[in-house]
Amino acid sequence: MIIDGSPMTRSILASQFREFGFEKVTQCTRLSEAREHFNESAFDVVLCEHNFGHETPTGLDLVDELRSKQMLPMSTVVFMLTGEASYARVAEAAETGLDGYLLKPHKANQLHERLRLACYRKDSFREVFNAMEQKAFDVAADLCLERYQHRGLFWLYAARVGAELLMRTSRFQEAQELYEAIAEAKTAPWAKLGVARAMMESGNTVGAANALGSLLEEDPSFADAYDVMARAQFELGNVAQARATYKMACDMTPDSVPRLQSLAMMSFYAGDTKEAAQLLDRVTRIGLDSKLFDCQTLVVLAFTQLDANDHRGLQRSRDNFTRLLERNPDSARHQRGVVMIDAMLALLKNERGGLLALVRELEGTTKTPEFDFEAASNLIGLMTRLARRDVRIDQSDARLETMAMRFCTSRPLTEMLAGAANGHTIFTDRIRNAGQQIQKIAQSAVTLGLMGDPAMAVRQLIIEGQSTLNSKLIEVAHQVLERYRDKINDANQMAEVVQALRQQFGSQARQGSSTIAAKRKSGGLKLQIDHI
Repeated sequence: MIIDGSPMTRSILASQFREFGFEKVTQCTRLSEAREHFNESAFDVVLCEHNFGHETPTGLDLVDELRSKQMLPMSTVVFMLTGEASYARVAEAAETGLDGYLLKPHKANQLHERLRLACYRKDSFREVFNAMEQKAFDVAADLCLERYQHRGLFWLYAARVGAELLMRTSRFQEAQELYEAIAEAKTAPWAKLGVARAMMESGNTVGAANALGSLLEEDPSFADAYDVMARAQFELGNVAQARATYKMACDMTPDSVPRLQSLAMMSFYAGDTKEAAQLLDRVTRIGLDSKLFDCQTLVVLAFTQLDANDHRGLQRSRDNFTRLLERNPDSARHQRGVVMIDAMLALLKNERGGLLALVRELEGTTKTPEFDFEAASNLIGLMTRLARRDVRIDQSDARLETMAMRFCTSRPLTEMLAGAANGHTIFTDRIRNAGQQIQKIAQSAVTLGLMGDPAMAVRQLIIEGQSTLNSKLIEVAHQVLERYRDKINDANQMAEVVQALRQQFGSQARQGSSTIAAKRKSGGLKLQIDHI
C-alpha cells in the first residue's frame, strides 16, 4: 500500500513496486482512506507519507493506531516517506517500530535494496513475531536467544529484540547478561546502554550510573546515553546534575521533543520558572502535533502563564489541550489535565463558584489508584496558587497531608513535590516533614525485623500502607515478608494483603520519574507488545 497525497509520488512508487515484482499495489490519498483498506485487507509492505498537511494526524499516528488495533502485523514492512530528516523524525521512528524512513527524493535501486533486506529479515523472524502476537513473550525471547547463541541469521538483531523482550518480561538479569555479551563482541553503543538500562530496572542505579559514565567517556556524542544518565542521577538525588545532563543532550539535539520536555519539567520543579517557561513554549510550538508530545507539558506551561497573569497565553494552552483531548478522548489523564487548566482559567478570571467546583472534582480522587504522582504534583501546584491569591478551600491542609504521605517515597520525589509547591514555605515544610515521617516508619520496621520480630514489622507496615497508600511502605512490607517468611506464622495471609496493596498502589513509586522522563524509552527498541 502507498499512502501519499501527491499523485506524482504515488505514480512513481507504484511503477517502481510493479518493477520490483509486486502484482497488487493499492494507492491512497488520505489516511482515512487507508484505514478503510486495512479493515478489509492485509498488506506485505506499507509506504506512508509522514505529513499530510490538511490532516492533523500524521502517518506515524496511523501506524500506531493500526498496531494498537492489531490491524498491522509485526511481519508487515513499514517505511515512512518524508522530506525531513530531523532528529525528531528519527526518534519517532524508533518509538513506532518502523523499518525505516525513506527520504524524498529517493532512488529506485536504493528503495529496492532496503525493501529486499527488510522483507527478508521480517520473514526470517516470522516465528518470533507469531509468538509475540500470541502474547507468548517468554517464548519469543527464548527464540531470539537461541538464534543469538547459535549466531544464526540476523543474530545481532535477534539479540536486540530478545534483550528488549527480556526487559519487558522483567528478566532483567538475563537482559543485562545478553547486552554485556553483545557489547563485548561487537562494542555496540546501544548494547552498552542496554547494560545500564537493565541495571536501572533491577535497582542497581549506582552501577548503571558508573556504566553510563564509562560509555559517555568512550562516545560523548551518544545522546540516548545522556537520557538514561539523567534518570539515574535524578533517582540518586543529584537533581542539579540530572538537569545539567539533560541540557547537554538538548544542546546536541535541539529539536528533540522528549528531551526538551524533560529539561523543561526539571527546570520547573527546580524553581527556575523563567527557563522552564521558555522551554515549554518552544516545545509546544515545535512539537504539539508530535506523537512524543506529552500533555503534562501544557499543564506545566499553564502554571507559568497563570503566575504571569497571562490570560491570552493560558487560553491558548487550553485551546491546544482541546486538540490533544480530541486525539485522546478516552484518556483519564487528558481529561484531568483539562479540568486542571480550566481551574487555572477560573482562578485568573476570579470565577470563584466554578473554581471551587473544579477543585472539588480534582480533590475527590486523591485516594484512588488512578490518582498518581503527576496528579498530586499538579493539585499541590494549584493549591499553592489558590493560597497565594487568598482563595480558601475546605480541608486543604488535610488534602496536602494525604498527598504528601502517599507520594513522598524517596528524597528526589519529595523534593519534586516540594518544588510543585513553588516556594510556598508552609506547604514545602509540610511535604518535607511527611517525607521524613515515611522514612522513619520504614526504618523502624526494618529495625524490628532485624531485632527478631518481623511479623510485627510487617503488621505495622501493612497498617501504615493501608492508611497512607505509600508505595515505599508497601514495598518494604513485601521485602520484609519475603526475607523472613519462614519465621512468620501467618505469612500467607499477610502476603495476600500486601499483594493486593501492591497491585493497586505499588507502582506509584515509579510514576514520579514519568513527570520528567521522555515518553520514548531511550536506547530501547519499540516492539509494540504493549498494544498486543
